[in-house]
Amino acid sequence: MKIDWSSGLQGECRCGRLTMRVNAPPIMTAACHCRGCQRMRSSAYSLTAMFLKSNFLVMAGEPVIGGLHGEHRHFFCPHCKSWVFTEPLGVDHFVNVRPTMFDDLSWFVPFIETYTCEKLPWVRTPATHSFEKFPAMAEFSLLLATFATHASKQT
Repeated sequence: MKIDWSSGLQGECRCGRLTMRVNAPPIMTAACHCRGCQRMRSSAYSLTAMFLKSNFLVMAGEPVIGGLHGEHRHFFCPHCKSWVFTEPLGVDHFVNVRPTMFDDLSWFVPFIETYTCEKLPWVRTPATHSFEKFPAMAEFSLLLATFATHASKQT
């Protein structure tokens, strides 16, 4: 299904008190298998859609910081405690949004998977690229360009 990103994509936390919107496609999609994500999601991995901050808006509600208080800024709904988005430490131009918060998920497929060294042995994702930890910054630029080409064919 094609998404009209210029019209925006809406999402909300579980209780609906925290709502958000994005106005452009993600710059990358991912699944993270690290133990921290496993614990925060109470699942085998977390899903992420990275958006430029300029294309992301919290429309209603006041998110609070939860999870680790310092390494990264993990934002949650103060009422239902849904983990909605993360601002990675030292990166102030993009935000990692939990794609399961969006009303329409038809566009989401993880392009990369990280921390496969901590992956549960039975887990499989359709990610095109896998990394034992995080990709090196030099590699990340190439991945962004590759994702942009890949995503333009999908949407």
